[in-house]
Amino acid sequence: MTAKTVLIVDDEASIREMIAVALEMADYRVLEADNAQDAHAMVVDHQPDLLLLDWMMPGTSGIELARRLKREEATAEIPIIMLTAKGEEDNKIQGLEAGADDYITKPFSPRELVARLKAVLRRATPRGVEDPIEINGLLLDPVSHRVSAHGKALEMGPTEYRLLQFFMTHQERAYTRSQLLDQVWGGNVYVEERTVDVHIRRLRKALGDVHQNLIQTVRGTGYRFSARV
Repeated sequence: MTAKTVLIVDDEASIREMIAVALEMADYRVLEADNAQDAHAMVVDHQPDLLLLDWMMPGTSGIELARRLKREEATAEIPIIMLTAKGEEDNKIQGLEAGADDYITKPFSPRELVARLKAVLRRATPRGVEDPIEINGLLLDPVSHRVSAHGKALEMGPTEYRLLQFFMTHQERAYTRSQLLDQVWGGNVYVEERTVDVHIRRLRKALGDVHQNLIQTVRGTGYRFSARV
């Protein structure tokens, strides 16, 4: 199964390190940020599967960041566990009302943290999200990150894979280059829109003669994935 990515947001390096070690031992991929501004940029760029978010940080607090993420459509579905030394009931309620999915009070054991994290991820993963997608013999497996055509493995880069996964889960709709940049590259990545064309060419080449026509050029707009001729 593909490793889930967890972003740890805490201004204390020792806390981040302790959590990171525990999560890596449990086969999670870890990202770290020590302030809310960097954390927000990382969320937009990397779309982690879950945030471990410290309540009290210099500048923008964890709870303010949680509210912001839950307001924005692109990040609203990312689950959040609040980390805090505050144990009072009203603070827990405040955190949950801000959109946090769970709440864990310092000090905590790494085993408890991992158990709570697994429970939140189970609740947050919609049914069918990790199911393979098959269209006209083209098969994409989100769990193994493999793509095959009529049983033959296809080789492609990570960007081409993300493009294909987005297209296969959003069929029959035309997307502009700007929309594809936001969805596949992330809103904080500053690259030329023509970069999309380069990766579309690479993806079509990887798909080969049989399936490259699934990615259609829509003149004056951008691109569309369609099984229709």
